[in-house]
Amino acid sequence: MALALSACGGSGGSGKNLLRIGEGTSEVELPEEYPQQGRTTIWDAFRKKNLGTEVSVNRYLWNASLETLNFLPIESVDPFTGVIVTGYGTPPGGGRAYRATIYIKDPSLDARSLNVALQTRSGPVAAGTQRAVEDAILARARQLRIADGKL
Repeated sequence: MALALSACGGSGGSGKNLLRIGEGTSEVELPEEYPQQGRTTIWDAFRKKNLGTEVSVNRYLWNASLETLNFLPIESVDPFTGVIVTGYGTPPGGGRAYRATIYIKDPSLDARSLNVALQTRSGPVAAGTQRAVEDAILARARQLRIADGKL
């Protein structure tokens, strides 16, 4: 057990600015403009100074957005800012390609927390179409919450 815990102690003194995402993943060298992280221990998780790394978006809205718009290819996601950007994709049974940018700006499960911007190759979609997609995401988020049993 002591051997397993000793492996958690940093980047091995290489002097490079490295980031390890999770267990078994490779290290990524960060550009020079990112500050050196320094040595971390398991006790750093319990200190209050690390509260800035907390994700503050609603997980039900996040998962519902990904499930509802699963026909669109994901270009980028950022769970810390709550932004999901997709590429163009055609819905099942549809003939028009859409792309979306979803912004979840609050941890509450509320319609005001969700902003969806849809567009086609010829420009923005009608307000009714955008509202229907937002309603579908909100309905799925409510279903996920009910299924989770946290009412």
